[in-house]
Amino acid sequence: MTAARVLHHRRINWLRWCIEARLTFKLGLPIAFGMVGQMMLGIADTAMIARVGVLPLAAGALVNTVAHIPLVVGMGMLAAISIRTAHSYGANRPTDVAEWLRHGLLLGALAGLFSGVSLTWLGNHLHRLGQPADVVAAADAYLLLFGWSLLPALISHSAKQVCEALNDPWPPMLILLGGVLLNIFLNWVLIFGRLGAPALGLEGAGIATILARVAMMIASILYVLSAERLRKFRPVNWLSGWSLRRLKDLFQLGFPVAIQHLMEVGAFVFGAIMMGWISADAMAAHQIAVTCAATAFIIALSVGLAVSVRVGHAWGARMFGRLRKIAYGGLSMGVGAMSLCAILFFLGGRMIGGWFVESEPVIQLVAALLIVAGFFQIADGTQVVMISALRGIGDVRVPTAIAALAYWVIALPVAYVFAFPLGYGAVGIWIGLAAGLGTAAIGLTWRFVIRSRPASA
Repeated sequence: MTAARVLHHRRINWLRWCIEARLTFKLGLPIAFGMVGQMMLGIADTAMIARVGVLPLAAGALVNTVAHIPLVVGMGMLAAISIRTAHSYGANRPTDVAEWLRHGLLLGALAGLFSGVSLTWLGNHLHRLGQPADVVAAADAYLLLFGWSLLPALISHSAKQVCEALNDPWPPMLILLGGVLLNIFLNWVLIFGRLGAPALGLEGAGIATILARVAMMIASILYVLSAERLRKFRPVNWLSGWSLRRLKDLFQLGFPVAIQHLMEVGAFVFGAIMMGWISADAMAAHQIAVTCAATAFIIALSVGLAVSVRVGHAWGARMFGRLRKIAYGGLSMGVGAMSLCAILFFLGGRMIGGWFVESEPVIQLVAALLIVAGFFQIADGTQVVMISALRGIGDVRVPTAIAALAYWVIALPVAYVFAFPLGYGAVGIWIGLAAGLGTAAIGLTWRFVIRSRPASA
């Protein structure tokens, strides 16, 4: 091959890569907006509940902590809807898309029902978690309301998964942001007793949450039922002819994803517990640094979700030559954005810490933790894009094993050793978390390289 032909071939590959990256960005942008909206809701909820008092804030924090587990598991389970819908869409099988739509909504309802029942049961056992009695008493009604709000929330999420898999992400994003604004307005009315409503405090926040999520569910279902763009993907018969095989397939595909979510979240939760073994300053600095890292992570996660859908389209269409172009194009965007966040953490750690607290020891510790966070930003961006690409081809079992190794065999033991026997304290815990994320990034990249080979595909 002549030099001119080699150059031409490279130019064509570069143009194809740019096209794939642009399409991934186009799909990922509204997903990112929706996630930012969810984050804003969490901040607004916390700020508004805090104005009522310390006790309601502590009770709300307890509920959010325990309710996060079934929410994470449920959303992981529902990831299977996006994967199967993307495969059928890529293969141009609209009838199958319609079946994944209605079976996905049913799975979302079942996951929400399980979440509501489990959190209702947990409400009778909160005192077993060793929390102060007054906090447990204050959390009782809020836990019940928040727990059952997961039913409409997970149904809405099911519809959102389908729309995103059909390259239609903007309407779900607008519905989500509308729900966020409604929730904030209802908080204002019901927490503080505005517009003639009684001031219900924390219980008002729970009522606001469930009302806003019901409204989002209704809006999501109405969109699915009425949108012209989705007309050919709607089932002819909604209520009969259910397939146990399809539900089983969704469960078998989604359950490992749920376990992946649980293991990663669990590792960071246990890291926070170890911070409590050090000092209150360590806990405060950890919370600030985790908030910053999680905010940056939204960018890479949004890219990853878009990569998962687009890889699923290519897999369903049996266009295996596009798999790596899509995945690596997304990887370059995710890692590039996380690298910019890393530079910000390196240079502005003290400034960021000062935004949250005035305590000099905490600010210094935040700056130290953000230096470690800066190093694992690239690993975090890599692992989330690669695990998303693997989900796009339906590969979930081996990535689950890699996640177990990375977070529970590497991250937590290394964190403990560096924090306590070696005496690095809070920084040692974050070194362990960084080691786990690095292991996940290497393992998942290796797995994708193997699975995206034309012979393997």
